[in-house]
Amino acid sequence: MRYFKHILLVIALAFSSLSQAQDIPARPEKQVLVNDFAQVLSKSEEGALEAKLLQFYANTGNQITVVTVKSLNGSDVSSFAYEIGEKWKVGKKDFDNGIVILFKPKTAGSRGQVFIATGYGLEGAIPDATAKEIVSNEMIPYFKQGQIYEGINQASSVLMGLAKGEFNHQQYAKQRSRSGKGGAFGFLIPLFIILIFSFIGRSRSRGHHTMGSSRSSLPFWMLLGMMGSGSRSHGGSFSDFSSGSGGFGGGGSFGDFGGFGGGSFGGGGAGGSW
Repeated sequence: MRYFKHILLVIALAFSSLSQAQDIPARPEKQVLVNDFAQVLSKSEEGALEAKLLQFYANTGNQITVVTVKSLNGSDVSSFAYEIGEKWKVGKKDFDNGIVILFKPKTAGSRGQVFIATGYGLEGAIPDATAKEIVSNEMIPYFKQGQIYEGINQASSVLMGLAKGEFNHQQYAKQRSRSGKGGAFGFLIPLFIILIFSFIGRSRSRGHHTMGSSRSSLPFWMLLGMMGSGSRSHGGSFSDFSSGSGGFGGGGSFGDFGGFGGGSFGGGGAGGSW
């Protein structure tokens, strides 16, 4: 199946190269991991994301590059992302451990589009179905609110965790499923508990019983817990498996990005639009 997918990709790229060779951004002379051609990120956001991806590369050898473009120039988003991965040689040779996150902003005349393309070596850790879940759960909810950096940053954290083996794609799917089931009505459970304790408190008060300060504080801290759980389900946040710029081990200076290393792509990944 892997080789069949690769053959189809090679054929698609060959035809695409004949008519759209100039449409794919050339690999920059100064190679960086964040290439904001569409200028949708602020300088501080671009710098923070670059440092995060660079430290991840320094500690794992896996390369994640973020590419934003103003237009796909008539190409479909998947072919565009794969061609960037192939032509830029994202990932290391013989390991094929690169990931391309391609983003095109929404405009008055076109839908916004995003695609996560995975190199051969990471297709097992990040199957197509998982890439689709990351796009749908971690990215598009933020993009719909105009929060471009937040969506890309959150997705990169999940991709890092999967690539490092901090959790696998089954665990990710299971946790997302749990979050989804509790998303719409999960707040009713703590609310119901608060009402029960409030009722008990009132009953005891009428019976001249006292609970001291704990009686009045109990609903308050439970309400805080409810608010905290609600904030974790906001947008596309997957905080249980968050893998931000910290926690990679080693710490300290990680130097400059040495450039893409000859990775190859076999057609893995998924995308979405809004």
